[in-house]
Amino acid sequence: MAKDVLCEVRNCHYWAEGNRCSAESIYVVSHAGNMASDSSETDCKTFTPSNEA
Repeated sequence: MAKDVLCEVRNCHYWAEGNRCSAESIYVVSHAGNMASDSSETDCKTFTPSNEA
């Protein structure tokens, strides 16, 4: 498992200093069922807006 997960979405509740993701787990889904050809066919479902916006 990856040690570091990077995130550039600064208004996410899990965004941390250094563009790190502080979520305990990551959930990624595909737009095309359970397979994807490239990253444009996926979404990271771990995103949660922060209350600091």
